[in-house]
Amino acid sequence: MMKLPDSQIVSQMETLRGRALSGGGFSHRPAGEYRADATAWAAMALAATGTEEGLLGMARDRIADEQQEDGRVSVSPEHPEAFWPTPLAVLAWEGSPAHREAQSRAVTFLEKTTGRHFVKDPDAPVKHDTSIKGWSWVAGSHSMVEPTALSLIALRTAGQGEDGRTREAIRMLMDRQLSAGGWNYGNTSVYGQELYPQTENTGLALDALAGRVSRNDVARSLGYLEERLTHVRAPLSLGWGLLGLGAWGARPGNARLWLRESYELQRKYGPYDTTLLSLLLLSFLATGGLGSVVGRQGAG
Repeated sequence: MMKLPDSQIVSQMETLRGRALSGGGFSHRPAGEYRADATAWAAMALAATGTEEGLLGMARDRIADEQQEDGRVSVSPEHPEAFWPTPLAVLAWEGSPAHREAQSRAVTFLEKTTGRHFVKDPDAPVKHDTSIKGWSWVAGSHSMVEPTALSLIALRTAGQGEDGRTREAIRMLMDRQLSAGGWNYGNTSVYGQELYPQTENTGLALDALAGRVSRNDVARSLGYLEERLTHVRAPLSLGWGLLGLGAWGARPGNARLWLRESYELQRKYGPYDTTLLSLLLLSFLATGGLGSVVGRQGAG
């Protein structure tokens, strides 16, 4: 078990423990019901700190119990088409021999799954190539940046090689990169107007692409993120932004100070949900991207 860095991190862990459910797993909010995504994020945080092995095992078991036969992990049993938590489950099971088979089935599901794709109409209002396959939030919808980036991170963390499926998803992310740098949810321009980048999606994409494309290919995006993080303290943006820069060896020296400032914003805006608490904790402990801390007990 590692020694936690400071009282603030101890406080975060106490808050996470308070979200644990008696039947295993975690709720998204205090006194809430089980959520697969919240449970996966909490499991990653518990594994990274090397604490609460009992809660960690129960969380991983609960996700496995909810996994469907084809390997997907959905946001709820009532909505099997919303399978976007699957890459989070792959990451939550990383490093657990007891859950290797469940992780393998989830990986197989990702490898066989894609979003809805089609040849672009020359008169289409969007600029990006709609034929390049990535991953989608739900079945039957177009591939977007966040589920594609998460799936690439999960497959790499689980030790999957750069096969044709992965290479096409990398190409998809590069096609969705804005010319001025950065990424948004998945479009580049609409009706000739380039859209604005978003900090969290830029961090996600950079984390997924680290070591897979050249630095020159993403130089403008790195520059955009480095500038944005000097004044962004929203937990989703800051957490993913730091992981994205860290994956490229560009983690700012003030990262932990900024994370503490983000954590303190709860005094003004109220408690963060389980996903955001876990993301901040993982960003605090990470030395690089998300894969540098996930599944590595006692990382820090």
